[in-house]
Amino acid sequence: MFHGMHGRRGGHCGPRGHRGGGWGAFGGEWSFGGAERGGGGRGRRMFDGGELRLVLLKLIADEPRHGYELIRAIEELTGGDYAPSPGVVYPTLTLLEEMGFIEEQANEEKRKRYAATDEGRAHLEENREQAEALIERLTRVGERRQRTDGAPIRRAMGNLRVALEHRLARGEFSQDTLHDVAALIDEVAQKIERLR
Repeated sequence: MFHGMHGRRGGHCGPRGHRGGGWGAFGGEWSFGGAERGGGGRGRRMFDGGELRLVLLKLIADEPRHGYELIRAIEELTGGDYAPSPGVVYPTLTLLEEMGFIEEQANEEKRKRYAATDEGRAHLEENREQAEALIERLTRVGERRQRTDGAPIRRAMGNLRVALEHRLARGEFSQDTLHDVAALIDEVAQKIERLR
Protein backbone atom coordinates (compact mmCIF):
# COMPACT_ATOMS: atom_id res chain seq x y z
CA MET A 1 0.00 0.00 0.00
CA PHE A 2 1.36 3.34 -1.01
CA HIS A 3 1.53 5.62 2.03
CA GLY A 4 1.92 8.90 0.18
CA MET A 5 4.99 11.07 -0.15
CA HIS A 6 5.74 13.64 2.53
CA GLY A 7 8.39 16.10 1.42
CA ARG A 8 10.44 18.42 3.54
CA ARG A 9 8.44 21.30 2.07
CA GLY A 10 5.35 20.08 3.86
CA GLY A 11 3.36 18.79 0.91
CA HIS A 12 1.65 15.47 0.54
CA CYS A 13 1.50 13.22 -2.48
CA GLY A 14 -1.24 10.66 -2.36
CA PRO A 15 -1.41 7.49 -4.43
CA ARG A 16 -2.84 9.36 -7.39
CA GLY A 17 -0.21 12.06 -7.41
CA HIS A 18 -1.98 14.93 -5.64
CA ARG A 19 -0.39 17.56 -3.46
CA GLY A 20 -2.60 20.16 -1.94
CA GLY A 21 -4.58 21.53 -4.85
CA GLY A 22 -3.14 19.02 -7.30
CA TRP A 23 0.02 18.51 -9.32
CA GLY A 24 -1.29 20.05 -12.51
CA ALA A 25 0.73 18.62 -15.40
CA PHE A 26 2.70 16.40 -13.04
CA GLY A 27 -0.26 14.34 -11.83
CA GLY A 28 -1.15 12.65 -15.11
CA GLU A 29 -1.44 8.94 -15.69
CA TRP A 30 1.44 6.92 -17.08
CA SER A 31 0.29 4.64 -19.91
CA PHE A 32 1.87 2.28 -22.40
CA GLY A 33 0.96 0.61 -25.64
CA GLY A 34 0.37 3.84 -27.51
CA ALA A 35 -0.10 6.88 -25.28
CA GLU A 36 3.54 7.79 -24.70
CA ARG A 37 4.51 6.76 -28.21
CA GLY A 38 2.12 9.18 -29.83
CA GLY A 39 -0.65 6.65 -30.46
CA GLY A 40 -3.46 8.89 -29.28
CA GLY A 41 -3.89 7.27 -25.88
CA ARG A 42 -4.85 3.80 -27.07
CA GLY A 43 -2.98 2.01 -24.27
CA ARG A 44 -4.36 1.01 -20.93
CA ARG A 45 -3.12 2.67 -17.76
CA MET A 46 0.37 1.64 -16.66
CA PHE A 47 1.07 3.81 -13.61
CA ASP A 48 -0.35 6.91 -12.04
CA GLY A 49 1.81 9.91 -11.13
CA GLY A 50 2.58 8.74 -7.58
CA GLU A 51 3.68 5.32 -8.81
CA LEU A 52 5.94 6.88 -11.43
CA ARG A 53 7.73 8.85 -8.70
CA LEU A 54 8.23 5.67 -6.72
CA VAL A 55 9.62 3.80 -9.75
CA LEU A 56 12.10 6.59 -10.49
CA LEU A 57 13.13 6.77 -6.84
CA LYS A 58 13.71 3.01 -6.78
CA LEU A 59 15.87 3.11 -9.92
CA ILE A 60 17.90 6.05 -8.58
CA ALA A 61 18.37 4.33 -5.21
CA ASP A 62 19.70 1.26 -7.04
CA GLU A 63 22.18 3.40 -8.99
CA PRO A 64 22.66 7.18 -9.43
CA ARG A 65 21.28 8.13 -12.84
CA HIS A 66 20.31 11.08 -14.97
CA GLY A 67 16.99 11.45 -16.79
CA TYR A 68 18.05 9.82 -20.04
CA GLU A 69 19.39 6.78 -18.19
CA LEU A 70 16.09 6.44 -16.33
CA ILE A 71 14.16 6.50 -19.60
CA ARG A 72 16.45 3.84 -21.02
CA ALA A 73 16.22 1.71 -17.87
CA ILE A 74 12.42 1.68 -18.02
CA GLU A 75 12.45 0.94 -21.74
CA GLU A 76 14.84 -1.96 -21.20
CA LEU A 77 12.69 -3.38 -18.39
CA THR A 78 9.67 -3.39 -20.72
CA GLY A 79 11.60 -4.88 -23.60
CA GLY A 80 11.18 -1.72 -25.64
CA ASP A 81 7.40 -1.69 -25.22
CA TYR A 82 7.27 1.54 -23.24
CA ALA A 83 9.47 4.55 -22.59
CA PRO A 84 8.20 7.54 -20.59
CA SER A 85 8.69 10.85 -22.35
CA PRO A 86 11.26 13.40 -21.15
CA GLY A 87 8.32 15.73 -20.58
CA VAL A 88 7.07 13.37 -17.88
CA VAL A 89 10.37 12.22 -16.38
CA TYR A 90 12.18 15.53 -15.87
CA PRO A 91 9.34 17.34 -14.04
CA THR A 92 8.98 14.26 -11.82
CA LEU A 93 12.68 14.38 -10.98
CA THR A 94 12.27 18.03 -10.04
CA LEU A 95 9.45 17.09 -7.67
CA LEU A 96 11.48 14.32 -6.07
CA GLU A 97 14.35 16.75 -5.55
CA GLU A 98 12.04 19.36 -4.01
CA MET A 99 10.66 16.72 -1.66
CA GLY A 100 14.16 15.86 -0.47
CA PHE A 101 14.12 12.29 -1.80
CA ILE A 102 16.90 12.77 -4.38
CA GLU A 103 19.75 15.23 -4.83
CA GLU A 104 22.01 16.21 -7.67
CA GLN A 105 25.31 14.37 -7.61
CA ALA A 106 28.46 16.27 -8.48
CA ASN A 107 29.87 15.15 -11.83
CA GLU A 108 31.65 16.57 -14.86
CA GLU A 109 28.76 15.88 -17.22
CA LYS A 110 26.38 18.55 -18.47
CA ARG A 111 23.40 16.42 -17.46
CA LYS A 112 22.13 16.29 -13.89
CA ARG A 113 22.81 12.92 -12.28
CA TYR A 114 20.71 12.19 -9.21
CA ALA A 115 21.34 10.04 -6.14
CA ALA A 116 18.86 9.03 -3.44
CA THR A 117 19.05 10.86 -0.10
CA ASP A 118 18.66 9.21 3.30
CA GLU A 119 15.12 10.58 3.40
CA GLY A 120 14.43 9.10 0.00
CA ARG A 121 15.79 5.70 0.99
CA ALA A 122 13.69 5.75 4.15
CA HIS A 123 10.59 6.53 2.11
CA LEU A 124 11.48 3.78 -0.33
CA GLU A 125 11.85 1.29 2.52
CA GLU A 126 8.42 2.29 3.85
CA ASN A 127 6.99 1.51 0.41
CA ARG A 128 9.34 -1.35 -0.47
CA GLU A 129 6.62 -3.88 -1.33
CA GLN A 130 4.87 -1.52 -3.71
CA ALA A 131 8.13 -0.43 -5.33
CA GLU A 132 9.10 -4.05 -5.95
CA ALA A 133 5.63 -4.79 -7.35
CA LEU A 134 5.91 -1.86 -9.77
CA ILE A 135 9.32 -3.02 -11.03
CA GLU A 136 7.91 -6.53 -11.39
CA ARG A 137 5.04 -5.11 -13.45
CA LEU A 138 7.52 -3.49 -15.82
CA THR A 139 9.50 -6.72 -16.04
CA ARG A 140 6.39 -8.75 -16.89
CA VAL A 141 5.65 -6.35 -19.75
CA GLY A 142 9.19 -6.95 -21.02
CA GLU A 143 8.85 -10.71 -20.73
CA ARG A 144 5.61 -10.66 -22.72
CA ARG A 145 7.25 -8.48 -25.34
CA GLN A 146 10.20 -10.86 -25.68
CA ARG A 147 7.76 -13.69 -26.43
CA THR A 148 6.30 -11.86 -29.42
CA ASP A 149 7.77 -11.71 -32.90
CA GLY A 150 9.75 -8.62 -33.80
CA ALA A 151 10.67 -7.72 -30.22
CA PRO A 152 14.38 -7.10 -30.97
CA ILE A 153 13.44 -4.75 -33.81
CA ARG A 154 10.99 -2.80 -31.65
CA ARG A 155 13.62 -2.51 -28.91
CA ALA A 156 16.19 -1.19 -31.39
CA MET A 157 13.65 1.28 -32.82
CA GLY A 158 12.91 2.51 -29.32
CA ASN A 159 16.58 2.97 -28.55
CA LEU A 160 17.06 4.98 -31.74
CA ARG A 161 14.05 7.17 -30.98
CA VAL A 162 15.15 7.93 -27.41
CA ALA A 163 18.75 8.62 -28.46
CA LEU A 164 17.68 11.01 -31.22
CA GLU A 165 15.15 12.84 -29.05
CA HIS A 166 17.73 13.25 -26.30
CA ARG A 167 20.42 14.64 -28.60
CA LEU A 168 17.94 16.96 -30.35
CA ALA A 169 16.66 18.26 -27.02
CA ARG A 170 20.21 19.11 -25.99
CA GLY A 171 20.75 21.01 -29.23
CA GLU A 172 24.07 19.30 -29.92
CA PHE A 173 23.53 18.75 -33.66
CA SER A 174 24.98 21.17 -36.19
CA GLN A 175 23.15 21.48 -39.52
CA ASP A 176 25.79 19.28 -41.17
CA THR A 177 25.40 16.63 -38.48
CA LEU A 178 21.61 16.73 -38.82
CA HIS A 179 21.92 16.01 -42.54
CA ASP A 180 24.46 13.23 -41.88
CA VAL A 181 22.16 11.55 -39.34
CA ALA A 182 19.18 11.84 -41.68
CA ALA A 183 21.25 10.30 -44.48
CA LEU A 184 22.26 7.39 -42.24
CA ILE A 185 18.64 6.69 -41.32
CA ASP A 186 17.58 6.90 -44.98
CA GLU A 187 20.38 4.50 -45.94
CA VAL A 188 19.35 1.98 -43.31
CA ALA A 189 15.70 2.24 -44.41
CA GLN A 190 16.69 1.50 -48.01
CA LYS A 191 18.79 -1.52 -46.95
CA ILE A 192 15.88 -2.88 -44.88
CA GLU A 193 13.54 -2.55 -47.87
CA ARG A 194 15.96 -4.64 -49.96
CA LEU A 195 16.19 -7.44 -47.39
CA ARG A 196 14.64 -10.76 -48.36
